[in-house]
Order: sequence, then C-alpha cells, then structure tokens
Amino acid sequence: MPQRRRPPLNSPLSDQEVAALTHLANGNALHLQHEADREARLEPALTMLHSTASMANAQPGCMKVLMISDVYFPRVNGVSTSIASFRGTLERLGHSVTLICPDYPLGQVDEPGVLRIRSHPVPGDPEDRIMRYRDLLALTPQLAGKAFDVIHVHTPFTAHYAGIALGRRLGLPVVATYHTLFEAYVHHYIRWLPGRWLRFAARRLSVHQCQQLDALVAPSRTMQQAVAHYGVTTPITVIATGLALEAFCQPQDQRDFRAHYDLPSKARLLLYVGRAAFEKNIDFLIDMLPQVLAEHPTTRLIITGEGPAHASLVRRAQDVGVSDAVIFLGYLDRHGPLQAVYRAADVFVFASRTETQGMVLLEAMALGTPVVSTATMGTLDVLKEGEGCLIAEENHNDFATKVNQLLSDETHRAQLALRGQTYAASWHEDTKSAALVALYRRLAAERLTNTGKEVRK
Repeated sequence: MPQRRRPPLNSPLSDQEVAALTHLANGNALHLQHEADREARLEPALTMLHSTASMANAQPGCMKVLMISDVYFPRVNGVSTSIASFRGTLERLGHSVTLICPDYPLGQVDEPGVLRIRSHPVPGDPEDRIMRYRDLLALTPQLAGKAFDVIHVHTPFTAHYAGIALGRRLGLPVVATYHTLFEAYVHHYIRWLPGRWLRFAARRLSVHQCQQLDALVAPSRTMQQAVAHYGVTTPITVIATGLALEAFCQPQDQRDFRAHYDLPSKARLLLYVGRAAFEKNIDFLIDMLPQVLAEHPTTRLIITGEGPAHASLVRRAQDVGVSDAVIFLGYLDRHGPLQAVYRAADVFVFASRTETQGMVLLEAMALGTPVVSTATMGTLDVLKEGEGCLIAEENHNDFATKVNQLLSDETHRAQLALRGQTYAASWHEDTKSAALVALYRRLAAERLTNTGKEVRK
C-alpha cells in the first residue's frame, strides 16, 4: 500500500489542521491555567507546611499526627470543640498535630499548624463548607516530608475520603472519630424522602466508611454499641472528649450579664447552649416552659447558638405563648461571654436525643451551674444522678417538676452545683488525650510490624 506523502513543512495549513492545533493550544493553556490556579489556592497551605518544618524534628518519643476535618472554627459545633481540645492538649504534652480543614469567608483566625483548604458552600447549609478534594491530595509530596505517624479523620465527607487516600499514599494507619449518629439527623434535612430509607442509607454508608479504617474512636459507650450494631467490625475504642478545665473556667467577663441584656435582676434563668438544630430537641424545652412559668413567672429561657432550626423555634415560642420568656442570643464567644452566661444561669436545661457526648453539660457543671437533662445516647455516659445534675424523663411534667424543684430550693441548688464542679474535674482533657496517644502508638506499631512482614516476604 503506497504511503501517504507528507506535505512540505513550509506548506500552508488547512483549515482543519488550524482548528485542531488551536484546540490543542487552548486545551494546553487551560490546563496550565488550572494548574496555576491550584498552586495559588494551595500557596497558603504550603506556606503553613513550610513554616512548621520544625514539627518533623520534634522531640524523641512524640507522636506526629495529621488530623483532617470538614469542620473547624469559626464553625461552632461539638466536632470543632473536640478537635481544639485534643489538639491543644496533645501539643501541650509534647506531641505535634497538623490539622487540615476548610477555609471560611468570615471569622477565620490563622493558627500555627492549621492548613486551610479552599472550599465552597454546602447547598442549603450556609454554615458548612466543602473542601476541594484534589487540592487536598495535591499536598501529598509536602505531607510525606513531615514523617507523620498516624492520620486522624474527624468527619465522613471530603475529609474521610482524602484521609483514606493519603493513608495509602503515605503508608500510614488511619483512625476516625465517629462524632455524629447521622441516622438520627439526616431526616431533619432531607425531608422529601422517607425517614426509613434515609436511616438505612446512613447506616450502610457508615459501615462502608468504618470498614476502611484501621481503628475507630467512639466518644461514648452508647455510640460504640450503636456502630457495632450496624455490623462494623473495625476495632472501636471509647475515648470521650476531655474538658480543658483550667482554660475554660478562667475567662471572666466583667460586665453584669443581666444588666447587659436588660434582664430583671431577680429573674430565674434557664440556659441552653448549643446549635439551634432540629435534632437538639429544643422545642421540647419551649413546650415545657409554661409549667415552669406557672410557679416562677419571672423565668427566662436563654438559647445560645445558631442553626437551621432558629426560625422554627421562634415560631414555636410564639405558638406556645412564651415568646416574651424565650431569649435567643446567638453564638457567644468562648473567651468570656459564654462563661458569663453559664455563671448567670440558675439551671442548665438539655434534652437532645442525639448527643455523642454532650460537652456543654460538663461545661455547665464546671462553672457551678446545676443541670436538668434527659439521659439519651452519649449523655448517658456523662450524667450521674446527683453529681451536678437531676436526670429527667422526656416528658414535660417530669422535666418541669425537676426544674421547679431546683428553682425553689436554693440550698439544694448550691449543693448540686458544688458536686458538679468536683465531678466535672474528673473529665480532665489530659486523661482523655493520654488514652488517644496510646491508641496512636498501638496503630503505628502495628503498621511497622505489618510493613516488616511484607518486606520479609
């Protein structure tokens, strides 16, 4: 077959050849632009990694931990609080921790060892962000030079899949904390599908993700039992988040809390602290309030925090006829204002059905505020009757009776507050962090042993 004769190099290009070469050039330029954009996005994270070069040369015996999470401050929730507690304690005890998390458009504070990844909003959820998966994995070469011992994932979204991928690329064990019982949450946010389907899907996804891990941390025994019941066979260790007792109790707000918010000096104050979310069962507290007002007409229910249920809760207070007695304060800074509202409250009230632990209960006790709460899920591990709290049934009569009992008896309230401060001290963060370090060491040792066996083969 005769070969096709090539045209001379100086011959003019056909229209088809011009179009093909133009397309190729445009594609190459677009690729280069994408790469340049990615490098620009990664520049802050890379700068942070280079600035923490000394972490790779930390003192002998320390653990070098890479944490990854889809949420962190300024996003306020229990996961952010838990990460901050463990990070701070581990570093104070001589270990090094690098955290990868999303960037936020407002309220973000730069911290040493925190790598912010460019992110975009979650549709329908203005509080949360989605990290760019490819940008996170693009950090692999720089992360490899840090000689981490373990990867600790805190959320089941981008962070989980990136953590698994990085574990494989870097040859590191991956552990995750199962902070959230998603089957109890998801139907509040995806209302157009049957709750049974959503719970089944949440359980299947949890099993799939947990089976990819080397180890799992559960913040409570109840959470451990729930995940094991799903069929997860990955080893589960119960390690609750500890309380930074000294740091949390130290801030003092010199302002008079009642005067600042124009509250009557003799008003009885009930306090809820946490997200204004549907699963927190705050509407139960509002529905219970009329029975407290019947005995203590000056009572005010203070709700701090923000979230998707805020508008619904405002309407609920109006429907129940207690809107004048319910005060929504939004988020309060944890360095003074939050402590002030805890100290000003007469009773802390809580009825969430889905807590993995319930740190706010310990915070209230640590600051001398007695608690009336239901005991479900993680709060079962935290609450002990008489140790700073009265445990109530989830019905309005029993809950209101216990609240009224404390509001009417100052001596009992003071005794319960004192016992609560002693009890909260037993949840010190140093103890919980020591348990986490022991788990890290075991996983690192197992990985070294398994690697040695593979080499000998």
